[in-house]
Amino acid sequence: MKDVLVLGAGKIGRMVASLLQCSGDYRVTVMDSHDGSLRETMALAPGATSVGGRFDDPGAIDRALEGKWAVVSCAPFFCNPMIAERAKAKGVHYLDLTEDVAVTKKVLELAKGAKTAFIPQCGLAPGFITIAANHVIQGMTGLHEVKMRVGALPEFPSNALKYNLTWSTDGLINEYIQPCEAVIDGKVTEVPALEGLEHMTIEGIEFEAFNTSGGLGTFAATLEGKVKHLSYKTMRYPGHNAILKLLLWDLGFREHRDELKAAFERALPTTKQDIVAIFVSAAGMVDGRYTERTYAKIVRHKEIAGHHWTAIQITTACGVTAVLDLLREGKLAQHGFVRNEDVRFDDFIANRFGRYYA
Repeated sequence: MKDVLVLGAGKIGRMVASLLQCSGDYRVTVMDSHDGSLRETMALAPGATSVGGRFDDPGAIDRALEGKWAVVSCAPFFCNPMIAERAKAKGVHYLDLTEDVAVTKKVLELAKGAKTAFIPQCGLAPGFITIAANHVIQGMTGLHEVKMRVGALPEFPSNALKYNLTWSTDGLINEYIQPCEAVIDGKVTEVPALEGLEHMTIEGIEFEAFNTSGGLGTFAATLEGKVKHLSYKTMRYPGHNAILKLLLWDLGFREHRDELKAAFERALPTTKQDIVAIFVSAAGMVDGRYTERTYAKIVRHKEIAGHHWTAIQITTACGVTAVLDLLREGKLAQHGFVRNEDVRFDDFIANRFGRYYA
């Protein structure tokens, strides 16, 4: 039985806590500063323990980490550097869901010399999308191009943006604004967010895709010099990109993120009826022939163990819990920095949590 601290009792944290606590192999403690969120999470994770505390309070983090085997941070991305620092000081395995490039670089530095594992970005994108892409390119040589695309969307869009809030608003805005990593002509470089617009169809549903920040994780550095072109883009329903450019650039909300967040949270409803679209395409040489391989899937909201979960909850929470489970089973390195590309696709899909992607 492993003692795990889950930081955050929001949409993702409560499913992480529920999956782990109900598995029978983990004793879960959930920390959050919002009593209502903690009560809701405790109802979904019977037997778990709750503790109040702020994610930016090192003392509270230290007390919660005492005696724990691992911490899963579902806290806002900007809290993670301090959380990772305290995890290292306490000798606790660290996992997070951040998409922020700068935060991950700080975690990478902290992982140097650590006696426990540091595994950032192990949700959906970054996270499973890298595991899937690494699987698709296995056995390929002369890699020409790898495309990674993910979209978390309402199943029934009804507004001009064709979008509902399904996850962190801070994280959403951050990926629309920050520079995006890509590999172009074999070199890691930065490309602007919202550019590179393209269109595609998956299972009869039409999407547009464009550059967003953070989705590649460490994969760009891993494939630098091994692939000619590598890109990550977010998928939305057609028309979303043009409205975002109007808001962020023409109306200046890029410099007023708090105002944009308030507008989104005031005007865009949440939904529990959502989908997650996943697409990976790789082109390279297989047995002497130029070949393309594709992985495409749509995950929908569903009931698991008597509770209804959204698609973004399932894909994000099952991503991090599967990686944690593989760490417990000794299938991942037990210390230092662990990349998503170190996780074997077959191990992930066979895992009791990862199977919800299958």
